[in-house]
Amino acid sequence: MKKLIAVIAALALCIALLAGCGGGENTAPVISGVQDTASVEAGSEFDALAGVTATDEQDGDITSQIVVTSTPSLTFTGGKTTPSTVGTYELTYAVTDAGGLTAEAYCTLTVTRQTQEETEYVRFNFDNDLQPESRGWKGTVGGSAAGTASLKEGAYVFEVTNPGESDGDIKLAKAGFALKAADYRVKVWAKSTVETYAHLLARDESAEEWKTFGGGYNLRIGKEISAIEMNFTSTGEGSAELLLHLGKITPNPENPADTTPDAFTVTIDKIEIYESTGTEKYVVAYENDFADGAEDVSVSAGDRAKANVTYEASSAQINITSYPGAGGGVWSIKAEILLKDVQIQSGKKYQYTLKIKAQNAQSGEILVESKEQADNNRANFNGLSLTAGEEKTITQTFTAEQTVTDPVLRFQIGTAAEGVTSNVLTIDDVSFGTLEGDKTTVKTLDRFMAYGKGSENETNPSYLWDTFNGTDEDNDLGVGTLWTENGSLFYRIDQGGTTDWYNKLFFGYTANPLELGADSYYTIRLTIKADKPVSGTLILNVLGEGAPRLTQVLDITTEEQSFEFKTTDTLVLDMDFELLFQFGSAALAEMGEVTIEISELVIMQSKVA
Repeated sequence: MKKLIAVIAALALCIALLAGCGGGENTAPVISGVQDTASVEAGSEFDALAGVTATDEQDGDITSQIVVTSTPSLTFTGGKTTPSTVGTYELTYAVTDAGGLTAEAYCTLTVTRQTQEETEYVRFNFDNDLQPESRGWKGTVGGSAAGTASLKEGAYVFEVTNPGESDGDIKLAKAGFALKAADYRVKVWAKSTVETYAHLLARDESAEEWKTFGGGYNLRIGKEISAIEMNFTSTGEGSAELLLHLGKITPNPENPADTTPDAFTVTIDKIEIYESTGTEKYVVAYENDFADGAEDVSVSAGDRAKANVTYEASSAQINITSYPGAGGGVWSIKAEILLKDVQIQSGKKYQYTLKIKAQNAQSGEILVESKEQADNNRANFNGLSLTAGEEKTITQTFTAEQTVTDPVLRFQIGTAAEGVTSNVLTIDDVSFGTLEGDKTTVKTLDRFMAYGKGSENETNPSYLWDTFNGTDEDNDLGVGTLWTENGSLFYRIDQGGTTDWYNKLFFGYTANPLELGADSYYTIRLTIKADKPVSGTLILNVLGEGAPRLTQVLDITTEEQSFEFKTTDTLVLDMDFELLFQFGSAALAEMGEVTIEISELVIMQSKVA
């Protein structure tokens, strides 16, 4: 009996001990509050443990046991250090629980030079409500129509309450457009609150009666911004009136419902006019229809992505079985076509054409560059955007930026659309060659913004903001406009591009740059919001160079947020900079219209003591 009682007592003691230890398997502690980056001036104290805690499920609060070390070495006392040498230090936070399990966290500490008191260097002025410019276009509402035509929010806007009885009752016109013996193409980027129709015409101003050089008729303007266009030819010198008619149009007489709606609002962001003179011949240097397979095609994948190439139905199929993990990007999956026996000369015109289809949505880049040197020896860059199931014929004309002796047509496709885990891209009928002849195309871009290239404020140092969108250089995606209102700067992206620079806002590029003085640190203070959550990147870049001194990701919400970013090194000489905001991404391309508002932007200066 005594032995039984002893056994029972021992079991009870074990149970009590287990209960006291929390029971079950020991878990590692957790360190909280460690920032990814931090900075401090040389000679000033830095408290590495400020706001940092460590907890353990079994041991409770073990913050006091955190040990901080650094590479290069710094001396820490109670988590505090006073570095004397300027540079970058990698801090390691470590804590071990009673069970022997260790947790670590990391921080990059930048030690800067001692500075004087921070002062305001430049405050960007958004106080003036500058009006958009007409660029020679005039909107009118007449006849039996009712509504308004006005310049607002960096666009030409027609708010129609009655379309009238004739297409010309509502119109946007540019008179006195000088003509040469040339081919012309006019593209109008527009959207409507309700789907409607338009006529786009070029009227011969020298004719005694109504006469046109040509036009586009019954063109549909949808709810999402897109281009409508017309083509015409002038056999000699003269002048034309370019006309966009938005009044009553019935394109289908047999269906009375297929007509201009009773009320709608049309917004026109920009108008592009192309003038082409001379002749041109396409000379094929490489082509492949993949009828015999394609040893010219190869695929590589990294960052845990998986992809390969197969050949089916006289086409090359790029099979993406998994996209890259964290740290990967568009570059993580590459498919390339070796352009055999082709050598590209800098300054010469080239063209490639191909058919491509994606099983699921896919964005990326198409590059003409060196097989071995990649982006260090690149002739051309173009974006890629495909919807699910869409077969697209891509034709890209370019002037080579560099000479390339081992060119490939390279597809960078490592970015997955939302919800997409695998994909199949089918490529066929690839052709690459030179464009021979004297054909020249000049493009005029009419934008209705008070800011930017071509505006009255192009060289005004107070109003040097501008925006670039991918379609400005004839890429598939990217349309936006810019204006000021009530002390804020607004950037409305009507169509998002898949590549970051397809939608960007910048200061100091086209005219007077942003000059930053030597021997100083700079702080950018920014207050910003958007009508939809959107991500972007803020870049402070040396003008004319790919050498950013500051790059920060911005996660913008619908609530106003204030950000503060500091440079971590000084300049040896005074230098010119551009300030960039880049928003293009695959997510943005699927988002629809989004408007970003900057209510305050200030650059502060801290001179070195």
